[in-house]
Amino acid sequence: MKPLPLILSFLPLIAFSLLARLLPHGDVGAAALTAAVIAVIAAVAVRPVWPPKVVNATSIVLFTVFAVVGFAGSAGTDRWLATWAAAGVALVMGLVILALIPVIPFTEQFARLSTPQAYWSSPTFKQINRVLSVAWGVALIAVGASRVVAVAVNGHTTRRLPDLLLGLVIPGLILTYMLKFSKSYPERVTHQAQAEAPAK
Repeated sequence: MKPLPLILSFLPLIAFSLLARLLPHGDVGAAALTAAVIAVIAAVAVRPVWPPKVVNATSIVLFTVFAVVGFAGSAGTDRWLATWAAAGVALVMGLVILALIPVIPFTEQFARLSTPQAYWSSPTFKQINRVLSVAWGVALIAVGASRVVAVAVNGHTTRRLPDLLLGLVIPGLILTYMLKFSKSYPERVTHQAQAEAPAK
């Protein structure tokens, strides 16, 4: 599986999370609109465009809704979006990914881009993508939980270290690990399957 399409698909989430932290609360609508535009670009950039990728479609819908609420809402709504929605958006993405695994593991859509169609129905291909999708879903929930805790802790302390650690460092480490795991796990399982295959 090529990492670039996967990275592109998570750029809207990263962009919104960072912009909502850096911009004033009143600009959360602009942050969400930027993320929605990036999501559309990511969806169009990864061919074939149809059927839409789970992560891209979720991002487009989610950030479009956030943008509408951000532009139409009150100052209190903007503050809530910039604080809690920005922290918890990864939770939503993780839950969507886990919920859709019985329909189609989201990584399978990306793996098909670089895997011959003859292998799409193989047990190894299916197993790899189920494991990767579960791992990504759990990882995103962990990222979201870490950022929500960072927001909660930040409201009770003036120290920046907990916010920096829980809000940026831990999520960054989780996402970096998942990108490496997404590359190493399929190679490991494929080599193991080849080694266990009976000699012809």
